[in-house]
Amino acid sequence: MHRSRARLLVAVAASTAILALACGWFATAARADGDPASDVLATQALFLPQDAGIPLAHQSQVAGLLQAAASSGYSIRVAIVASKADLGSVTELWRQPETYARFLGQELSLVYRGALLVVMPVGYGFARLAGPVLAARSALAGLRKPAGGAELGTATLTAVERLATASGYSIPIPPAAVTTAAGGGADAIPVIALAIGAALIALAWTASLRARPPRVRGGKSSST
Repeated sequence: MHRSRARLLVAVAASTAILALACGWFATAARADGDPASDVLATQALFLPQDAGIPLAHQSQVAGLLQAAASSGYSIRVAIVASKADLGSVTELWRQPETYARFLGQELSLVYRGALLVVMPVGYGFARLAGPVLAARSALAGLRKPAGGAELGTATLTAVERLATASGYSIPIPPAAVTTAAGGGADAIPVIALAIGAALIALAWTASLRARPPRVRGGKSSST
């Protein structure tokens, strides 16, 4: 009885690992009660919803560019807002990137007061609680407004590069990574996570079976 219960606990623990692995990849897309972007940007440089429709190669470029900016000493955080749902409970700020940038800047003010870029299908918003903003807004003024999807990624790359230049930093856009695996991309990540979780269950179950003492055939003891 005790061994059966132990095996059940092992299986439950391994199943929990599966869920953690599979769901962890979607943490950025999780909807908070208030403003999802402020929750993410409090500790990370990029808010990128999973439903933004940006190709994986462009996502890698944006992440690489922000990392290069930070390494060069230019601090900036970026919120890519692809749909009204990405705004959580402040959907009234949809299609108002400047207003949302100011709102988001206030939300982050306790932990971050530097450059903040918002990219929406209708344009760009910029805010900075500590430092000048006129040069940055001038740098964004002539940029083409992205229609959505892949254009959000390329628009973000161009906007970050121009903002960095306006602040005196030369940070080139990194080359796009090439995805060679068939069926690769974001859709493959949960499958890989589930496969790893299944392997964990198999290993845990095998270990529990090996830990059992051997039984005598017929279920009877071999006492003499």
